[in-house]
Amino acid sequence: MSAKYGVVILAGGMGTRLKLEVPKPLAPFMGKSLINYVLKPVNNYLKNSKEFGKIAVVTGHKRELLEDHLKSENDLSFAFQEKQLGTADALKSYFDKCDYAFDCEYTIVLCADTPLIEEHVIEKMCNLISEESLDGVAATFKEENPFGYGRIVRSDKGFRIVEQKDASEEIQKIDEVNSGIYVLKTSYIKEHLYSIDSENNSGEFYLTDLFKEGKAVKPLLFDDKSFFLGVNDLSQLAKAEELYKERINKRLMLERGVIVRAASSVNIETTEIGNGTIINALVSIDSDCKIGKNVVIEQGAVIKNSIIEDGVHVKAYSYITDAHVRNSAAVGPFAHLRPGADIGAESKIGNFVEIKKSKLEKGVKVSHLSYVGDAEIGEEVNIGCGFITCNYDGASKHKTIIGKGSFIGSDSQTVAPVTIGENCFVASASTVTHNMPDGSFAISRGKQTTKEGMAHRFIKKKD
Repeated sequence: MSAKYGVVILAGGMGTRLKLEVPKPLAPFMGKSLINYVLKPVNNYLKNSKEFGKIAVVTGHKRELLEDHLKSENDLSFAFQEKQLGTADALKSYFDKCDYAFDCEYTIVLCADTPLIEEHVIEKMCNLISEESLDGVAATFKEENPFGYGRIVRSDKGFRIVEQKDASEEIQKIDEVNSGIYVLKTSYIKEHLYSIDSENNSGEFYLTDLFKEGKAVKPLLFDDKSFFLGVNDLSQLAKAEELYKERINKRLMLERGVIVRAASSVNIETTEIGNGTIINALVSIDSDCKIGKNVVIEQGAVIKNSIIEDGVHVKAYSYITDAHVRNSAAVGPFAHLRPGADIGAESKIGNFVEIKKSKLEKGVKVSHLSYVGDAEIGEEVNIGCGFITCNYDGASKHKTIIGKGSFIGSDSQTVAPVTIGENCFVASASTVTHNMPDGSFAISRGKQTTKEGMAHRFIKKKD
């Protein structure tokens, strides 16, 4: 089955102005990399349009790093551009090295350094080329300071793109510029790509030479130029991140009914947040999170790759990663939920509590200064201050199981593997090393010895 769309992401640039050790497409952006934010909208377009498409990345500088970063992407192809000879040469690399490329009806060309591109931009371009039976569409925008951009020269015969170095003084005054994002009929590319030469002031093979007057090609002007912001240095990277955050915050407040306080101070990378949720200052939520309705997230909380269900209260400066917090639970302040923490509905995880790889059922209370790791805790268990699951023997991790309705006194430990049954009572300052049947009581302490009148021997006073 041939694909309707062949998608090409040009990602071979060195990005020397970024001054990073990784290639430009791997520059960090909103917790991931630039190229991830180009892949996302095109994947969404292919999914939502229900059209079959295949995606390829043209690599160059440090290609091994880029290919390793993208190895988890399904059905992604790579084409290596051996020398940086221009954008037309990059596209040649794609067609020469991806055997399916010429079988696609249309070719979508994207740039790996434009992380603000959105699905609807691609959709509008694809609709235009199809509805008007065109050979090519180039996305354009207006720029007050167009230096460095290819100019869009319109005429009665159509339009052409003239690069900065080849533009006359008159053409350089034009403020409509080329974004570098195109949709082209693949048969048209096949007919013209290999005849493009490098007879220009840069000595490069320009992909823009496919857009000539008299051809069935059109520019598509977009009002919002931020979609096409390219990242060439760290200043532009910071600007792109700020624009991305503003875009998300606006959608959350206007479309989702989320209250975002001190919006300029928060770092929110997802729109999967339910209405009525309140997000306070200095909160960070990454792109892999899902937050329910009527959640309160207090100042300074950090949430990564986690699910927070309806009505949860995340208190100040809690750190949650790879965890699941269920309806109406409370976490924090200063709590740490590590990978595999599954907090039951209406449970309470208090200050300076750490939970790792443990499932807590409904109504569990771990209120303060405790560590729970590799454990299963039943409903309505109450765990006192200073509790520790001793789960590691130096070589392997072991599990603690506590049945529902049990009470675990303060300053107690369980030495795993161990099982405490339902409705048990562990006295404070006990170390549990053996299984306890349902309804049992355990106490494990050293015997207290009291010597009257001896305290003066140990109390030291200042001279």
